[in-house]
Amino acid sequence: MHNNYFFLRQLSQALSKKLVGSTLVSCFSQNKEELILEFNDSHESFFIKASLQSEFCCLSFPDSFNRARKNSIDLFNAILMKKVERIYEFKNERCFLIELEANYSLLFKLHGNRSNIILFDQNSVKEIFRNHLNADYEIKVSDLDREVDWSKEEFFNHSKDLQRTYFTLGKPVWEYLDKNNFQSLDSETKWSLFEKTIQQLNDPQYYILEKVNKLMFSLVPYGKVISQFTDPVKGINEFFQLYSQLHAFYSEKSTTLRPIREREKSALSYISKNKLKLQELLNDTHYQAWGDLIMANLHNIKARQEKFLVDNFYAKNQLVEIKLKADLSPQKNAEVFYRKGKNQKIEIQKLKEAIERKEKELEKIQAQIAEIESSKDLKQLRISSKDLKKIGKKKESVEILPFHEFEFKGYKILVGRNAVSNDILTLKYSHKEDLWLHAKDVAGSHVIIKHQSGKKFPKDVIERAAELAAYNSKRKTDSLCPVTVTSKKFVRKRKGDPAGAVVVERGEVIMVEPKLTS
Repeated sequence: MHNNYFFLRQLSQALSKKLVGSTLVSCFSQNKEELILEFNDSHESFFIKASLQSEFCCLSFPDSFNRARKNSIDLFNAILMKKVERIYEFKNERCFLIELEANYSLLFKLHGNRSNIILFDQNSVKEIFRNHLNADYEIKVSDLDREVDWSKEEFFNHSKDLQRTYFTLGKPVWEYLDKNNFQSLDSETKWSLFEKTIQQLNDPQYYILEKVNKLMFSLVPYGKVISQFTDPVKGINEFFQLYSQLHAFYSEKSTTLRPIREREKSALSYISKNKLKLQELLNDTHYQAWGDLIMANLHNIKARQEKFLVDNFYAKNQLVEIKLKADLSPQKNAEVFYRKGKNQKIEIQKLKEAIERKEKELEKIQAQIAEIESSKDLKQLRISSKDLKKIGKKKESVEILPFHEFEFKGYKILVGRNAVSNDILTLKYSHKEDLWLHAKDVAGSHVIIKHQSGKKFPKDVIERAAELAAYNSKRKTDSLCPVTVTSKKFVRKRKGDPAGAVVVERGEVIMVEPKLTS
């Protein structure tokens, strides 16, 4: 709120007491977008330092200022040695005017990144400080006053559009009102709080406060109050000095926290989604029960039957319909459900382990955030940041394998991540005795079943690997997918072939359903 209308009105009154009758003796710039004005009343000097950077625009009033001998330029020469006649604050506008002798005036337009200082000769713009703001040449002093009706009647008439109606309040005031539950109040209580706040703005205290790693100047107390003033000049001076010191600290803290907070957000999302998935699995453990029901009713199931109704003794004998594979015997159907139930238990266990790992990771992330948040200065912040970078480098040094690894009935199944990874998997991580699989005639992952000495590859292991090859291919959505199966020794790569492309010298084709889980 250091450029808010209500503050500038108080500041203008304070400047009027100090400047009216004094003479502008010096006006110069020695840093880009910074203007220094020196006024003297024949006894002492009063300085205005206007820092108009796009990211931070603020006035301050140093007790003294030593002008540099080099890289300094005089500006607004026409008003040098002219006396100040009046300070005028425009109604409901973030501007004030220093009126000088000979019909000159200096407009301080404090509009954030469009702030500027403009010299008028009578009512015409003579010079502007920030020359790239060409629209400022068109400003008319007579157009700057803006009327606002602060009556109760106006408040109720615009109760649904208050922020637009009272545009001059600014974002911090509305945040302050929201903090006091403004939106949830009834109309009369809203008006009472609003009226009280306006009175507070018209006769304010001046607060320097900290809010979300940012230093702020305010006429209303919200956030962590660092200091409090009754003099607007002293208040804004202290704010400017503190902000200049702490801006780098807050900026670096915010930059350091940003990627860590992203990791926190990602971890929280991962935990939430997987807990939901885990709950769904825990509430749907019917495969084991279906296997038991089939085995308990073998005498009631006919050959090639596709479904049957049975009383579910696990659910108060409610009827349940179980779909069967007609080409399998009842015992084989039960085995299929038992296997699915076992895989479901494995999936549940792995989900629990994954959630636990992520929760531990989240604890570390939140500890890092707390450590950064607790940093009181740049030195402490950079020590913490350096430690975090060391941790990050250690993590980066861990090798990311070019394949996903699955295990089925004691056999390792490796699935390539992408075309480049396919080449690395087939050429570097597999041996001639391994089994190689790939969806036929379409792009997809190379799949390897690791050979076990003295053992033949079981048929169901080959089928499981083929399901993964089909799922990780362009035939993922087909009901059935042909998959090439061959020994790794019959797979070779020709010089000049693109990533992932290989020649298969011999092999057989099996048909499977694309599946990620068995």
